[in-house]
Amino acid sequence: MDVPGPGAPRASAATMLLRTARVPRECWFLPTALLCAYGFFASLRPSEPFLTPYLLGSDKNLTEREKSKPDRLLVLKVLWKDFLACYSSRPLLCWSVWWALSTCGYFQVVNYTQGLWEKVMPSRNAAIYNGGVEAVSTLLGAVAVFAVGYIKISWSTWGEMTLSLFSLLIAAAVYVMDKVNNIWVCYSSYVVFRIIYMLLITIATFQIATNLSMERYALVFGVNTFIALALQTLLTLIVVDASGLGLEITTQFLIYAGYFALIAIIFLINGAVSVIKKYRRRRDTELSSPVTTA
Repeated sequence: MDVPGPGAPRASAATMLLRTARVPRECWFLPTALLCAYGFFASLRPSEPFLTPYLLGSDKNLTEREKSKPDRLLVLKVLWKDFLACYSSRPLLCWSVWWALSTCGYFQVVNYTQGLWEKVMPSRNAAIYNGGVEAVSTLLGAVAVFAVGYIKISWSTWGEMTLSLFSLLIAAAVYVMDKVNNIWVCYSSYVVFRIIYMLLITIATFQIATNLSMERYALVFGVNTFIALALQTLLTLIVVDASGLGLEITTQFLIYAGYFALIAIIFLINGAVSVIKKYRRRRDTELSSPVTTA
């Protein structure tokens, strides 16, 4: 029987060290080869010389030489000019303001409603149907959007009053969802909330688009979305985040209900003023028009 000498542990340790030292070399070779092959084939474009003549031309808006880039200051001036031209339209401004404000509140309710449902009915105590409620609300919202095409109403006259009425209904749905400690009532209120929002946001999008040229769609909807997300970030920072107030979920939804109620009040006042002005203008036109007698 051979007895290992005092140098045997050191030899075995050295052998293991050499084996582990070879592992990185075997590991990096294959990824490196794959990356080199990917770079080669990504840069390989055998059809480019044959396609280039068909891509160039005055009617293709492509040239062989790169043209000078437009002045950034000029681009900003054009964007600012388009921005002022778009939002100087009172109907577009009205619908855009509602679009941004309501989208902010909608995102807050949708993002945190699961937490409210968990407080009303903890998932560990009973079966929950949160996913089914989301699916049903989306389906019914789509049906409502389809049906809105058959509604005949003068949106230029009654649009703001309609926004006020439905914003008040949204506020009521959020308030009921917050105060009634019953999961099925919460589910029903959430479905009503989503149906009304999807209905109104479709009308608002259509009304904004009708007051715009197609080239300005991206500008207006981009600005509206940016304002909505900025307001949502601010609202989250103040109401939800621990660095702000860090309120309880029920208090948060009470604030969201008040938020939509405030939107309803703003558009109710603005809509009432608009309707009164429009009817006064019509009455003055009728009085100033010549009366023909037989």
